[in-house]
Amino acid sequence: MTHSGHRARAGAVPLVGPRFHTDPQRHYAELRAEHGPVVPVELPGGIPAWLVIGYRELHQVITDTAMFPRDVSLWNQWPNIPDDWPLLPMVGRHFTSPEQARRHSTVVETALESVDAFALRNSTETLADRLIDGFCGRGRADLVADFAEPIPALALAWMLGFPPDSGDKLARIMKAMADGGADAQSAHVGFAEQIGALLARARAHPGTDIASVFLRNPGAFTDDEEYVLVLMAIMLAGHLTTADWLSNTVRLMLTEDRFAAALGAGRHSVGQAMNEVLWEDTPSQILCGRWAVRDTRLADRVIRAGDMLMLGLAAANADPHVRQHLDGTVGEDPVYSGNQAHFSFGHGVHRCPYPAQQIAEVIARTAIEVLLDRLPDLDLAVPAAELTRRPSPFLRGTTALPVRFTPVPALGGAR
Repeated sequence: MTHSGHRARAGAVPLVGPRFHTDPQRHYAELRAEHGPVVPVELPGGIPAWLVIGYRELHQVITDTAMFPRDVSLWNQWPNIPDDWPLLPMVGRHFTSPEQARRHSTVVETALESVDAFALRNSTETLADRLIDGFCGRGRADLVADFAEPIPALALAWMLGFPPDSGDKLARIMKAMADGGADAQSAHVGFAEQIGALLARARAHPGTDIASVFLRNPGAFTDDEEYVLVLMAIMLAGHLTTADWLSNTVRLMLTEDRFAAALGAGRHSVGQAMNEVLWEDTPSQILCGRWAVRDTRLADRVIRAGDMLMLGLAAANADPHVRQHLDGTVGEDPVYSGNQAHFSFGHGVHRCPYPAQQIAEVIARTAIEVLLDRLPDLDLAVPAAELTRRPSPFLRGTTALPVRFTPVPALGGAR
C-alpha cells in the first residue's frame, strides 16, 4: 500500500471551523476562487484529502467508478488512522465492491419499494399529530428537538420493524455518530447492537417490515454482518438528512417573505420550498468518499493512488459553471420548479436509491403539511440571525428552531 505522508499538504484547508456552519456558500466560493474545483483539505489529526467542489469534476468522480471506486481499502492513510479517529464511523472500514454495491442496491431498492406510500403517509401523520400534541398547548416549541429530529427516526423505526418506543433512543445515537464527536465511536457500537437485535427479532417473528423483507432474500447478503451494515446505512442515510430537510424547509418558510402565504394557506408552496432547500441548503453537504485507484489528474490537481476524495455536494450545487445555465434568479427561477439536477441525493451507482428519496419526501412533506395545518400562525420566537447551525461540515441543519404560535388543544389521536 502506498503512503503519501501523515501531514496534510501545504496550504490545505482544515475541514473544520465556523465558516462551514455559518456561511458555507460564501466559503465554498472563496475556496473555488483560491484553489479551483478540487481543494486540498485537512481532516482531524492532520489527515490529507481532497474536497471536490466543481460540478463537472464531482460528476466525473461519482460516475467513473473504475478510477474512483468507493473502496476504502485503497486509502493510503490507513497507517495513520487511530482506532478512535472521530470520522472513522463516517468513513467506515468495510469495502463494498461494485458487485456488492449492485447486489445490495437491488435488494435495498426492492425492500424500499415494498413500503406502502399510503401507509407511510398515514403513519407519519399519526406520528406528527402525536408529537404536536406534546407541545401544541404551550404556544412555544423547538421544532428541531420536539419535531424535526424525532419524526424521521420514528417513521424509519416503524418501517424497519423496531418497537414503537425505540425511536427516541435511535435518534440520539444517530445524531452522535453524524456529529463526529468524542462519543461517535461508542454510539456506532451501540447502534450496531440495536440493529443486531432488530435482525434477531425479525428472524424470530417475521413480518412485513424491511428487516423481514431482507431476511426473505437469503442469497442477498453473505452473513449477518452485511445485513446489519446495510440496515444501519438505511437508518443513518435517512434520519438526519430527512430531519434537516424538514427543518431547513420550515426555517426557509419562516424567514423568507415570499413563503408567508404558504404558511397561511397550509400546504401551498411546500414542494417548492423543499426543492429550493435541496439546491441552496442541502442537508448532505459533504460525503466520504472515493479513493483513487492510481495516480491521475483531476482538474489541475495530481491525485495520487489511494488519495481520498470528499464529495462536496453543496458546493457543486452552487458551482457558477452550472448555475449560469439555470435561468433566473435565486428564489424565483426554474431551478426550484422541479429541476432535479442537484447532487443532494448523490448520483450514479452509489446514489441514494430512488425509493429512499421518495420515502424521505413523503416523511418530510407530510410532517410539514400536518404542522402547518395544526399551527397555521407559526412564527419564529427569536430573530433569524440568532438561529445556529449544527457544528458539522458534513450535514447542514439547525441546532434549534424556536417558534411561537396560538395554543391549540391536542387531538388525542382523533384527526
